[in-house]
Amino acid sequence: MRGDAVLQLDHLVIAQDAFRLSADWQVPAGARVALIGPSGAGKSTLLAAIAGFLAPVSGRILWQGRDLAPLPPGARPLSVLFQDQNLFPHLTVAQNLGLGLRPDLRLSPDERARVAAALERVGLDGLGARRPAELSGGQMARAALARVLLRARPLLLLDEPFAALGPALKADMLALVAEVAARTGATLLMVTHDPTDARAICDLAVLVAEGRAEPPRPPTALFAERPPALADYLGPAMQ
Repeated sequence: MRGDAVLQLDHLVIAQDAFRLSADWQVPAGARVALIGPSGAGKSTLLAAIAGFLAPVSGRILWQGRDLAPLPPGARPLSVLFQDQNLFPHLTVAQNLGLGLRPDLRLSPDERARVAAALERVGLDGLGARRPAELSGGQMARAALARVLLRARPLLLLDEPFAALGPALKADMLALVAEVAARTGATLLMVTHDPTDARAICDLAVLVAEGRAEPPRPPTALFAERPPALADYLGPAMQ
């Protein structure tokens, strides 16, 4: 593995029934990587394997040279932000965040202060006592992102958590993600169907299509080249 690489997919192969996906590449620390390609190509499946929810059939997933295979999902150095935000409806926003620090929610005064600071950082100051159902879609996305902030893991996996938001709000959330990644130095892998999202905050892009997650390259280069699998997916209207 190169000295500056922090995440390496070493001859990785993932298979489910007739589906098969391979990947053999690495990214440096602090990179922001967009995973783009047709629906069903395996973008979310790749994130699931990295997160530990799906075991590969061969190959390795390495973080700073360490094989993650023996580690369960909760012990891996990462946080995952899903499309449904994964907030528990019976808990307050602050309690949902507190779970990222203590599963029993027996928070110390310092930990409660950290929760409040995270809420303020994402623009939800004063909303900690609300339930998720009392929040707008954008506010729920911010709450989920605040929980990621509290966990402070060095690898952040985004599985289209803002897909249901309108264009302006989605752009705001992506900018906030970029700010969080910059402040924490986190490495980011983000599933997206939109080239605009990839260009907005990512310095690398991975085309996932036809059973392969190709090596990362700059988004401008990928979209300029428009390999056949990407051109077929995007169509003539999207550049």
